Amino acid sequence: MKTDVVVLGAGIVGVSVAIHLVKRGRSVVLVDRQGAGEGTSFGNAGLIQREGVAPHLFPQDMATLLKYARNQSTSMRFQWRALPAISRFLVQYWWSSRASSYRAIVEDYSKFIAHAVSEHAPLIEEAGASDLIGKAGWMQAYRGEANYRAAREQAEAFERFGLEHEALDADALRQREPGVTAELAGGIHWTQPWSVRDPLALTQAYLRLFQKLGGQFVTGDAMTLRNVAGGWEVDATNGAVTAKEAVIALGPWSDKMLRKLGRRLPLGVKRGYHMHYAPRGNATISMPIYDDAGFLIAPMNHGLRLTTGAEFALLDAPPNPAQLDVAEKIAAASYPLGERLDPSPWMGARPCTPDMKPVIGPEGREGLWLALGHAHHGLTLGPATGRLLAEMMTGQAPFIDPAPYSVSRFG
Repeated sequence: MKTDVVVLGAGIVGVSVAIHLVKRGRSVVLVDRQGAGEGTSFGNAGLIQREGVAPHLFPQDMATLLKYARNQSTSMRFQWRALPAISRFLVQYWWSSRASSYRAIVEDYSKFIAHAVSEHAPLIEEAGASDLIGKAGWMQAYRGEANYRAAREQAEAFERFGLEHEALDADALRQREPGVTAELAGGIHWTQPWSVRDPLALTQAYLRLFQKLGGQFVTGDAMTLRNVAGGWEVDATNGAVTAKEAVIALGPWSDKMLRKLGRRLPLGVKRGYHMHYAPRGNATISMPIYDDAGFLIAPMNHGLRLTTGAEFALLDAPPNPAQLDVAEKIAAASYPLGERLDPSPWMGARPCTPDMKPVIGPEGREGLWLALGHAHHGLTLGPATGRLLAEMMTGQAPFIDPAPYSVSRFG
């Protein structure tokens, strides 16, 4: 099979890249070892985070660092055996999170994430997936007055990025979400983001759109990618796929692919877990809610989804459900969670760069392109990434400056 472009990875980012390339006249074959959206894109909070101008930084204050060092937090944990292998990444992550560096990162990031909802919107309509989308925004809830006060101040400071919010005190939050019994000081309702009631179904809807537009999806082994005369080749179930250009959009597996090709990037993973629950009685919640106890609950088509914070571990390490178990005990006492609906917790890995920005653009070798490292914002930035990379690949003027996302920043 011959094509213009082979896209490796059928998560939300890869499928979005493939759609935008087909829309610009390229013949495209999308390759994955499993179905679209069945990897990292399967499990997340389902947020299209228009407000997410400040990516998750590495804590700088000693009190938070000491709390995390005990390795009992619901929001962040690590596996001891992984520390030697990931220590360099963690140091680089901490260094990039210093105030002087982080301010510049936020300025870059805010220009990109401003397009999160507006780039999803036309694809959602074309894919016939509007029934999967909630437009009520989402809530950040705080158990202590000091944290709530700090959140209000930050939300007000972020108004300069065009962000809109509503601050709710304890009484207003209780009236807005009567199903929540936690003793909360207040919450920040971000009104512009959208939520997705089934992230897997949305990725699959985007895949059908890609196929409707003329793209092809095949099962294959992305790790077989090799440089051949005239382009790139990868093994698929029904034979090799040869293309003039290739895109690596393999999420947390991108590092393995790049090392095979002789390039080492400072990529790490943050693993996360989720579990679905039946609503307890007639109670529910109207929108996704992040509780600063360290977890998020989102109403999904399959029930109420409890998602954990980050776990720093090796990509292939066995799951450790301890973080989810602790979050469940706190959440069950504060939110209308009934019985578990999944036979076991889902676990996925978020692909991360130490400077918290994705890698989008040419790899350096002719015809090889990258779309990876989106960390917590793969779902959020999938379509925007697809458009940006497709514009670069087809010689169009990029809708934002791609320089902050160039792989060259890592040497």
